[in-house]
Amino acid sequence: MELLSWSVYAVAVPAVVFAGVSKAGFGSGAAFASATILALVLDPGAALGIMLPLLMLIDAVSLPAYWKRWNWRDARLLIVSGLPGVALGAVFYDWADPDAIRFIIGFVALAFVAWQAALRAGWIRLGQEPMGPIAGSTAGVALGFTSFVSHAGGPAAAVYLLGRKLDKTTFQATTVLVFWAINLSKSGLYAGMGIFTRETLLLCLALAPFAVLGTWIGVRAHRAISDRVFFGLTYVLLTVTGARLVWVALT
Repeated sequence: MELLSWSVYAVAVPAVVFAGVSKAGFGSGAAFASATILALVLDPGAALGIMLPLLMLIDAVSLPAYWKRWNWRDARLLIVSGLPGVALGAVFYDWADPDAIRFIIGFVALAFVAWQAALRAGWIRLGQEPMGPIAGSTAGVALGFTSFVSHAGGPAAAVYLLGRKLDKTTFQATTVLVFWAINLSKSGLYAGMGIFTRETLLLCLALAPFAVLGTWIGVRAHRAISDRVFFGLTYVLLTVTGARLVWVALT
């Protein structure tokens, strides 16, 4: 499909607004749904290349709203341990074919929904005991890898930060800082590996105002909208799109 077309634009605009709302207001956990949606209609590499500059823009716009409200110790641990994960993701991406990337994106989407369902059912419990540095380092490597190959590092970060018993705003501020740094580290590798193209960057420019709009909505929705309502919609989107990507990759 031609990147600079109205059909792509029609899918990309709501996906980008959704990413801004999720990252700026709800802890980044489901922002990768946007890349999942785009991967339905585009080559997964193009979807990743389109979303990264927009995710970086969302990080930059939302960072002042949470300035110095993060937990620096937890953020530093996730960032430092996330960098080797980014490197592993780059190696995997360079080796894998497009269907493997589609499968990873779809699988992570479905795993995220299953994880959240297990949490709500009480099958998995977080926050009973604060997580230590080993758990944080493991989460960091996982978030770096999944962030590189599918922009889906949010769930790994959430697992660790929920176990640290942070309040809602500190949790949100910490994820914004962590993914600002991780996305910055990914950008150089994306450029060197040819994931960015003239077409993806032109589409990014066209979509940038919608990323800012989503960020503005997300910051204000942080206190106004129930997490349950927002993530209820997210789980439906991720289940449908994730299942479709896995099916396409396998068939």
